[in-house]
Amino acid sequence: MYCPVTSVILLSTTVQGNVLQPFFFKNGTMSKMSKFEIELPGVSKPAKLSLSERDIAMVTIYGQLYVRYLKHHSRTLNNPGAEVILYHLPRDGTCKKMHVLKLNTTGKFALNVVDNLVVVHHQSSQTSMIFDIKLRDTEGTLNIHQPVLPARSIHPYKIPLTGPAAVTTATPVPCELYSSTWSVFQPDIIISASEGYLWYLQVKLQPVVNLMKDKGKLMDFLLQRRDCKMVIVSVCFQMLNGPDKSNLSVIATVFDKLNQVYKEYLEAEQSYTMAVETGQSRGNPAQKRPVRTQAVIDQSDMYTHVLSVFTEKKDVSHKFITAVLMEYIRSLNQFQITVQHYLYELVLKTLVHHNLFYMLHQFLQYHVLSDSKPLACLLLSLESTYPPAHQLSLDMLKRLSTANDEIVEVLLSKQQVLGARRFIRGVGGHDNISARKFLDAAKQTREEMLFYTIFRFFEQRNQRLRGSPHFTPGEHCEEHVAYFKQVFGEQALMKPTAS
Repeated sequence: MYCPVTSVILLSTTVQGNVLQPFFFKNGTMSKMSKFEIELPGVSKPAKLSLSERDIAMVTIYGQLYVRYLKHHSRTLNNPGAEVILYHLPRDGTCKKMHVLKLNTTGKFALNVVDNLVVVHHQSSQTSMIFDIKLRDTEGTLNIHQPVLPARSIHPYKIPLTGPAAVTTATPVPCELYSSTWSVFQPDIIISASEGYLWYLQVKLQPVVNLMKDKGKLMDFLLQRRDCKMVIVSVCFQMLNGPDKSNLSVIATVFDKLNQVYKEYLEAEQSYTMAVETGQSRGNPAQKRPVRTQAVIDQSDMYTHVLSVFTEKKDVSHKFITAVLMEYIRSLNQFQITVQHYLYELVLKTLVHHNLFYMLHQFLQYHVLSDSKPLACLLLSLESTYPPAHQLSLDMLKRLSTANDEIVEVLLSKQQVLGARRFIRGVGGHDNISARKFLDAAKQTREEMLFYTIFRFFEQRNQRLRGSPHFTPGEHCEEHVAYFKQVFGEQALMKPTAS
């Protein structure tokens, strides 16, 4: 038996045929791998060939090579039926019996592997069972698995008729499912010899949502699937809405599972970027850029498809909405993922919409909502609704320490010109600020003495920095100089002093 994907050939030895010798081929050379023995249900006397080729296959699941053995049992009280046993076959090291899939029935079986799921077809019941070896109830050297879902039939297929025009109007003929003429090939091919059809087997994920009630287990299952993104998003939305919405502990579990995968991707991306920057990737060609699978549900995905829509719901309690948003932020923080400002904005808007200003104040005071310039600007826009938001915004900008320009702009827009000057002097930036910007704001207040104070401040700065109180053409303050002369007279202008 040969597996072209892994370049491994499997030879059967001994009279019973249950001692298997694998060989690995690479670049024209053959390497002998560890020999191993398949455990047979019973020993026949005299010894004869007991292991059939149709009960053995080599399959790749989650990137690992396994020898799959279909072990038939006669159904008894102590033995509920056949089993599928997976022997892990590493390139180096010994082959070990790793997984036992309990079929709980007897009869004729055929197996496929689809999207890392083992699908076992049972002919007499015309159903298929699905196993996921990543989902395990117990930790140990040998993992016992039950089907992850109730047995289901393959979706019916109708064969369209071909022939003259009169015939093609006839109703398509249903294909006989689980037919004795079917041949199954690895990993996912089914051939109907009698009808001349070849199919690739697929697993539909959306129906799984209603078949698996445990949301945590469901998420574990979906996160391993290839085309899982929109199904996961729909599960998240479903658990927040409608009569079947989940409680906060379940929601927290789901968020944690999503963010664990998200964090692992971010770390892999960061490691790759660092390797590229330091030149290590050139010396290590095995290091490749991490592939972003559909299982990576980032903050943008959650915001766009779930949380922003959820917060617009009129029939959901604002307390529940706030709790869900904070639970998602808690989960991000737990995995040390930087929370994007638009999530904080969503919390803030929700609190304001429901007039929960006390809670907003508490969240900001105790830094539940992290400081950011966008959040500070949003707070400023809320001043007309909630006047303390102005001071909360300024406090946040001060804490950021990189937002001095924004603070000055805010104070000047509120005509707090002296406050802006005090602030900029306090942080040591008064030598570089725009004189015109301050003079514009002072003039708009229509307070002549305020204008005089600000004008004189900049004259003194000019004298100190350049040895002359006059403004340079590049400062574009000619209009303000003319206004100063008009109000206070030319003699009020500061005279240059010798240094």
